[in-house]
Amino acid sequence: MNAKCMEIAFAEARAAEQAGEVPIGCVIALGERILARAANRTIRDCDPTAHAEMVALRAAAAAFGNYRLPGTTLYVTIEPCAMCAGAMLQARVARLVYGAEDPKGGAVRSCFAVLDHPKVNHRVEVTSGVRAEEATALMQDFFAARR
Repeated sequence: MNAKCMEIAFAEARAAEQAGEVPIGCVIALGERILARAANRTIRDCDPTAHAEMVALRAAAAAFGNYRLPGTTLYVTIEPCAMCAGAMLQARVARLVYGAEDPKGGAVRSCFAVLDHPKVNHRVEVTSGVRAEEATALMQDFFAARR
């Protein structure tokens, strides 16, 4: 399931890029069931909260019928920001799998450690570095084309 979900997340990232959005894609799964898949939509929706993770969390909660998503795994191409990491805590996501670190805004390991704060009442298992080189290249190519 890991490989399949990450492949779908990368497909979402490429779709975001085609739409002129920052190429980040996300999938949320419960076991073998994919609850949601999403790409960044901040420009299209004119919404600073429409990161791929946030869009996927909203869709997964609707599909699951609960704002809590226990037992789920969130797959994303880039390390989540503080907003997305915080939303994962609120949703009680069990596991996070991500591709590349985000040295300028990552809130899991790079800039902050939101998920590891000692006062947080929920723990998220984290697996990082999945297809990291591909994720990094996707982001670098996107931004290089705009400079």
